[in-house]
Amino acid sequence: MQPEDSVIVVGGGLGGLAAACTLAARGHEVQLFESNKWLGGKAAVLEAEGYRFDMGPTIVTLPSVLDAIFSEAGRELGDQLELVELDPQWRCFFEDGSQLDLVADVDEMRTELSDFSEVQGLAEGYRGFMEESERLKHISDRFFFWHPVGSFRDMMGLEGSSIFSSIKAISTMKLGHTVAGRVRHYLRDARVAQMADHFTQYVGSSPFSAPAVLCGIAHMQTTEGITYPIGGTRAIPVVLEELADDLGVKLHTNLAVRRILHEDGGVTGVVTSDGERHTAQTVVSGADSVRTYRELIGGEVNESFERSRSCEPACSGVVLYLGLKRRYDHLSHHNFVFSRDAEEEFEAIYEKGELAPDPTCYVCAPAKTEPGVAPEGGEALYVLVHTPYLRPSHDWTTMLPEYRATIIEKLERTGGLEDLEDEIAYESALTPQGIHDRYSVQNGAIYGLASHGRFKGALKPSNRSPHLKGLYLAGGSAHPGPGMPMALMSGWIAADAVDKDLQQY
Repeated sequence: MQPEDSVIVVGGGLGGLAAACTLAARGHEVQLFESNKWLGGKAAVLEAEGYRFDMGPTIVTLPSVLDAIFSEAGRELGDQLELVELDPQWRCFFEDGSQLDLVADVDEMRTELSDFSEVQGLAEGYRGFMEESERLKHISDRFFFWHPVGSFRDMMGLEGSSIFSSIKAISTMKLGHTVAGRVRHYLRDARVAQMADHFTQYVGSSPFSAPAVLCGIAHMQTTEGITYPIGGTRAIPVVLEELADDLGVKLHTNLAVRRILHEDGGVTGVVTSDGERHTAQTVVSGADSVRTYRELIGGEVNESFERSRSCEPACSGVVLYLGLKRRYDHLSHHNFVFSRDAEEEFEAIYEKGELAPDPTCYVCAPAKTEPGVAPEGGEALYVLVHTPYLRPSHDWTTMLPEYRATIIEKLERTGGLEDLEDEIAYESALTPQGIHDRYSVQNGAIYGLASHGRFKGALKPSNRSPHLKGLYLAGGSAHPGPGMPMALMSGWIAADAVDKDLQQY
């Protein structure tokens, strides 16, 4: 028999690991079950022929979230990870041959924009956009982040806030506006607007459909910066696993949870893939939220969940892992090679469910910061192109070769990667089908649920389930959403909610 305050965590992704560490640091007995042989979910690693690639996320923002998790255990993040701040944060390549660096300092960025474009008022427009972003970020800090939110009602009367102040804050969230609308209100140069659109690509949604409150991401990034952990982003789950082990979490890999058991409206335990039943009144699922309800619970609980919200998946993507014989010195660590037409691109992916004819390519060239990722003089190039989530008609065994050629041609033409094909010494790829199979996410969606809808688009399933007592959600498809810091924050929120609820019993 498990103690009454014991907790089972389903899935060892970033959200699950963050929840397990936080709960264990607060004195709870925790078991974590992961179906794969590694912990960290999409933050996995590929090593081959002297090259090392981060397979999933590569951009680390908001290190304060990770710091908060280590602080729960009285540890200093700086003692665990070496983080290198990157500035410029991105380098942008446009179809007309122009280039623009995104730098953290707003005044320096305004100077860059004055030299970059002849559009009148662009520099001041950028300052206005960043000021609005800061306002939206502060609202999120107070009423959205660090709390188990699944609806506007959950934002009412949070600790230290009156109902009136909550309503006032919600009224200033630019409800009814989209990211693209606010971006273009301030930034009248189409190229600069494309750059700003891509703050929301952390959530894998169209800026033309995503709510304006997500513009707050720009301030989060430019304030705390973009950092690179030596060892790659894979280093983050590695140190979390070490912390969990030190705190006494029982870690089970290669052992999947097949069912979350429940009776009389409350969780009673789980059944694992070896047929064993594990008793617990509290389960934190770090698995995809939709698949948690559909496949691990089912029945009336799932029906209640699906009636309560849209379950539209976010986009998927193709990732090319290219081991190069040389480095391209004009690349920064993080780069965007932009499409010729933002509206054409997003309409294809998000409205038509088709591949963008001229895609934006995110390119990570980490050897500039950590030469050991490749043989001497080489590069471990990571290329991500967003695609629609999986449809029944998509057969990536036949789609990949043709789209790979489109991507390579785009990188050579717009990104200036001359003779790229000839420089490839090693190559691997991950497709939407591979993402779906490898990570057990809905229809290969990298970023969980789409953040579409001018009013409720930012709202994800609550970390404290309103549909089943004792069930809590973590990970990128739960509140506050996708991306490394948000997935980590979701784990902390779920653990905090568990801890508070168990203290009341």
